[in-house]
Amino acid sequence: MLQVNFIRQHPELVKERLAVRNFAKIDLVDSILQTDEEVRKIRTLSENVQASINALSKEVGMLMARGDKDAAEGKKQEVARLKQEQSAKAEELQALEKKFNDQLLQLPNLPHISVPKGKSAEDNEVVREGGIKPVLGSSAVPHWELIKQYNLIDFETGAKIAGSGFPLYKGKGAKLQRSLIQYFLDYNTEAGYTEYLPPLMVNENTAYGTGQLPDKEGQMYHITADGFYLIPTAEVPVTNVFSNEIIKESALPLKLTAYTPCFRREAGSFGADVRGLNRVHQFDKVEIIQIVHPANSYEVLEEMVNHVERLLQFLELPYRILRLCGGDMGFTSALTYDFEVYSAAQQKWLEVSSVSNFETFQTNRMKIRFKDETGKTQLLHSLNGSSLALPRIVAALLENNQREDGIHLPKALHGYFGAAKL
Repeated sequence: MLQVNFIRQHPELVKERLAVRNFAKIDLVDSILQTDEEVRKIRTLSENVQASINALSKEVGMLMARGDKDAAEGKKQEVARLKQEQSAKAEELQALEKKFNDQLLQLPNLPHISVPKGKSAEDNEVVREGGIKPVLGSSAVPHWELIKQYNLIDFETGAKIAGSGFPLYKGKGAKLQRSLIQYFLDYNTEAGYTEYLPPLMVNENTAYGTGQLPDKEGQMYHITADGFYLIPTAEVPVTNVFSNEIIKESALPLKLTAYTPCFRREAGSFGADVRGLNRVHQFDKVEIIQIVHPANSYEVLEEMVNHVERLLQFLELPYRILRLCGGDMGFTSALTYDFEVYSAAQQKWLEVSSVSNFETFQTNRMKIRFKDETGKTQLLHSLNGSSLALPRIVAALLENNQREDGIHLPKALHGYFGAAKL
């Protein structure tokens, strides 16, 4: 959530940055400022009425002490009248504050100055590419055929158990999942990240903290009887570990990693784009999160991008890094880099990671703060990235490494999987 003081001080800059996102409700900024002015006006009036009540109540006590009951009774009646007025002001203030908060929640984060203008994924900028695209033989097939051939995943039984988009991994398919998860976690912890194993359900406040609510409410599975949400990513519970806390500056940066299953309702519709592992309702992902000093967050963002890039290099996958344009960015992000790997059998790029800096957008909601050298309390910056999401990584590994004698695995996985190929 944007900081109110910043909007007050820089309304035109806020509008300018929102325009980079192609945000359709630019006039909302003026409405927010108007409501903010009304809130402050009513709050001041309410405080003045309360001050009058306090002063008159003191007078009542003094008059009673002198035995002047008639004068005291007159003051009591005035206090009663002011309390009714105060009650009306409190109701008006509560309604205005709700209106103000509802308006503020509609504003996305402001794009960083480096975010390119654009309306859709076609306008994203390719930052760099790496790896070598494999040349497959004429007998090569996409991963959904390889999955059947090697008996790795049973989509039909998964659909019987839960529904379409819930894969059932088995045998070497399950072992490959476990191997990748352990490799990713080891890689992250060796880089200084502390591993967490969080709950897979969160409450409304937690989902609100990272910005899933109210923006992505329809994308999450909601357990209405208890008010819980199944997590769409480990980012949600893990970032909230430090909600409503003041962190010692000496403890920064906070580096966290977690493996979790992830649950998403919007698995897509039909066609090759959603076949096999391209898009599913439940998938495994390892996440990295940092909570850092505001002065260092963009340096940390580059560090996290390099961290994910090296991981893809160790997996020997061809990849490219994209800087997302304003129109393709997530609601909470100030700057996002997407990672895509090349799927040789499908002859297309598949997104496998997003690494984002949220600046204070999330920490303002979660009240994650620190005290600077002057003793002033300030908001920290939060960042997160996939390291990595498994479904499309598995798809690319299977497709790009298919040979006549089996599917060869990258050297980094040999020790984890216990073999060099499937």
